Amino acid sequence: MTRILKTSGFIGLAVMMSVGLYQNYLHVAGGTVEPWMVGGHAHLGVLSILAIVVGFAVPALSVVGRLRQSVTALFVAGQWGLPLTVWIGQGAEIMVVLPTAFLWGACLIVAMLILAWQAATTDAAANSPATSAGTPVDD
Repeated sequence: MTRILKTSGFIGLAVMMSVGLYQNYLHVAGGTVEPWMVGGHAHLGVLSILAIVVGFAVPALSVVGRLRQSVTALFVAGQWGLPLTVWIGQGAEIMVVLPTAFLWGACLIVAMLILAWQAATTDAAANSPATSAGTPVDD
């Protein structure tokens, strides 16, 4: 599960950087960069960095089982759903998808609340390498 988060984060950063290069091309060529393109680019960049961080936080906080699966699925869905909603909704003018931004935002919020709960209720000593040798670092 954490491998999925980290991989999604790095792929998201590569996509975000590609979009950034395209935006630069548009600017240099004398065109304009639409605000929706910038918004999706920024969301994907920040959320991709957070996906990598969450990929390391999940094992550090000893998140296991269904909570681990939930954090991964919710975060990856939000990481990609939010910027794609902006690009498809505003960029392709398919406005019917715009309200789904609330769904993707809710996915991200729930994932963060699960991690916050785990951070608040997990004993730091229980997370030391000596006591968590049975917990996979990457799955």
